[in-house]
Amino acid sequence: MDRKLALVTGASAGIGAAFARILASHGYDLALTARRIERLDALAEEVRLRYGVETLTVAADLADPEAPGHVLDHLTAHGRTVDCLINNAGYGLPGTYGETLWQEQAAFVQVMVTAPCELAHRVLGGMRQRRFGRIVNVASLAGLLPAAAGHTLYAASKAFLVRFSQSLHLELAGEGVHVTALCPGFTYTEFHDVNGTRELTASSTPAWLWLGADEVAAAGYEAMEANRPVCVPGAPSKAIAALAKAIPEDWALALMASQGARFRKL
Repeated sequence: MDRKLALVTGASAGIGAAFARILASHGYDLALTARRIERLDALAEEVRLRYGVETLTVAADLADPEAPGHVLDHLTAHGRTVDCLINNAGYGLPGTYGETLWQEQAAFVQVMVTAPCELAHRVLGGMRQRRFGRIVNVASLAGLLPAAAGHTLYAASKAFLVRFSQSLHLELAGEGVHVTALCPGFTYTEFHDVNGTRELTASSTPAWLWLGADEVAAAGYEAMEANRPVCVPGAPSKAIAALAKAIPEDWALALMASQGARFRKL
């Protein structure tokens, strides 16, 4: 195939689906993976008809340690290699650390940390050999701020993705492989519905703090092409990230302690 292939995880909705549409509009063939195959197939048909690209779908739950290998084996069986990887799959795990089951936390780490790292590692060799590659790790503004109580590993996992992306960005300088951590703030997706915080966040955060998934994905695509290691979409989120760097950490932590309950479900 002459066209390049983009693999998008968590592609069934939200930022993942928006990324899929943007990539297809720029001529990428798509490999879409998530748990909900019906949604993947519907999106695949949509972009195929609209942009004339080839699409592959594979249902996978990245909480399964075998899933990354299964997804890439599926692409290999169809004679395709990954030129662009969008590590978007993710979710929130409400509650405090001691009140959740370890099995839940272990699955969370597998999806949010291990799977993105494994996928990047598995596709990196081919990207370097071809001297072309794009990797976007969808992190969060939460990864750039002091932690808050509740959803204990969420901010930690996103901070990990930021640092991981920065390291890869530096390691691959001059090799044609771009690596970006995308750090959106509040985004209109199904994320808050899935973890049961929609009503909480909607009632406690003003509308001007929110962006649409299309806006976030567009900013991420632009940053990916420009090879920027970290992208924070939207002026309000940029200001919040800058403020978090500027004020003493103990002040910032105290602020998160007083405000975290507005958007975290304990």
